[in-house]
Amino acid sequence: MPEFDVAVAGLGAMGSAALAACAARGVRCAGFDRYAPPHALGASSGKSRLIRQAYFEDPCYVPLALRAYELWRELQSRTGTPLLRQTGLLAAGAADGLLLRGTLESARQFDLPVRTLDAAQVRRRYPQLRILDDEAAVLEEAGGMLAPELAVSAQIDAARAAGAEIRFGARLDAWTAGSAGVELRFDGGDVIRAKRLILALGPWARALLEELGVAARVQRNVQVWFAPASDAYDVAAFPAFLLERKQLPAILYGFPDAGDGVKATFHGLGETTDAEDADRSIHPLIDVAPVASALESWMPGAARTFLEAKACLYTLTPDEHFVVDVHPRHPRAIVLGGFSGHGFKFAPVIGEIAAQLALDGGTPHPIERFSLRRFS
Repeated sequence: MPEFDVAVAGLGAMGSAALAACAARGVRCAGFDRYAPPHALGASSGKSRLIRQAYFEDPCYVPLALRAYELWRELQSRTGTPLLRQTGLLAAGAADGLLLRGTLESARQFDLPVRTLDAAQVRRRYPQLRILDDEAAVLEEAGGMLAPELAVSAQIDAARAAGAEIRFGARLDAWTAGSAGVELRFDGGDVIRAKRLILALGPWARALLEELGVAARVQRNVQVWFAPASDAYDVAAFPAFLLERKQLPAILYGFPDAGDGVKATFHGLGETTDAEDADRSIHPLIDVAPVASALESWMPGAARTFLEAKACLYTLTPDEHFVVDVHPRHPRAIVLGGFSGHGFKFAPVIGEIAAQLALDGGTPHPIERFSLRRFS
C-alpha cells in the first residue's frame, strides 16, 4: 500500500497550490483529483480572475493578498508562464457604499497606494465610462487579472517537478484518520496512506463543511464574454473593474478585452445548486441579458456582441469568509473550503498555509478569521 507524508485530495486552485508547497519542502506527497485539472467543472476556470490588495471585504485579507502577489510572481518566473497582469483595478460606486468604504479602509490600514477619483476625474481619465454624478471611484494600480487555467497547470507542473506524485481520474470515496495517519480509499479500489491529508474539494466540499457545522451552499455563477464595439476597452488602456450601484442586483465586476472579449458577471448572484447536478447550460434571457444590460449602463458599447458564457460553481459560507483550519476531530486532516467566490487570488498563499499546517502544525499567517470555531 503506497504511503506518503502528505496526500492532497482535489487539485483545483487551492489543492494544486498546497501540493506544490508540500513538494517544494521535499516531503513525499501525492495529489488526487476525480478529473484532470484545469477543468471547467468547479471554480478554477474562466480565463481571468481578479487580483487586488485593497480588500473591501475585510482588511484581514490584505497581508495574505500581499504574500499571494509574491508567490504568483515566483511561480510565474519559475515556470515561465504568464499568470499575473496588472491592468489596474477601478472600484466605483457610491462614496458611502460598502465597496468604496471597505477598499479605502484596507488601503488606510496597510498604507496601500490607491487613488480616489470623483465623477469628473473618472470621466476625464476614462471618457468611455458612464459614471453617475453621485458616484466616485478608487483606482488601485496594483490590481489586475490572473489566468486561472494557466495558474492551476503551473502549480501542478511545479508540484510534479518537485517530486509529487499526481493521479487524475481518482475519485475519493472515503477517508479515515487514526493516531498513525490517514487512509484514503478510491472508487477503483485503490487504498493509500499518508501522515497528513489536505482536503481541497472545491464545491464538492459542501457535505464535509456541513458535517463540521458550516451551513455552506453551492452557487451557480455565470461569466459572460462580449465583443465590444471598439477598442475603447482594450487591456492596454482600460482596467479591470468593480461596480456597486443600487440599480444593480449585485456588484458587477469584469475585465478589459485581452483578446477574448470583455468579460463581466455579478459577484455572488446565482441559484443554489450542487456540484453533481448543476445546470451548466446557458440561458440567454436569465444568464446573459441582465449582465449585458448592466455592462452597457456602465461601459457603453462593451456588450455589442455576445461571444460565450460559462457557469462556475462557488462554495459560500454563511459569512462568505474562507475555511482554512485543522479538522476539529481529526488533527491529521486540513480543511480548505468555502472560498465564497473571492478566493482564487489567494491560492498560492493558501497552499503555503496548508503545507505549514500539515508539516509544522501551525502557520505564521493570520488565519484566525477562517477558523471553523466561528461556526460552533
